[in-house]
Amino acid sequence: MKTLFFLVTFLIPILGFGHQHTTEFKVYGACGMCETRIENAAKSVDGVDAADWNRETQMLTIEYDADKVNLDDVHKKIAEAGHDTDKVRAKDEVYQGLPACCHYERPDSD
Repeated sequence: MKTLFFLVTFLIPILGFGHQHTTEFKVYGACGMCETRIENAAKSVDGVDAADWNRETQMLTIEYDADKVNLDDVHKKIAEAGHDTDKVRAKDEVYQGLPACCHYERPDSD
């Protein structure tokens, strides 16, 4: 029993299993191609382990290592792929370069 307590208390956090976080935020898109592009952009950030975008809710859920990932970098990477997030707006020319089926109603820019 002492060995199990030691493993759970000391070794697991040292091995990095204690730093996983999950968060979600708004990402604008329109179709299945958008879903693939958004998820791939998020997962391309080192430390993002999983990404799942819901077309109906427009919400992206990511699982990430909090020691490696700055969430602003995830927002920027998605915007670089042509999709607005609730923090970062994609450049107009990148958005316009998306396939026609991927053109979503863009939020007003601030």
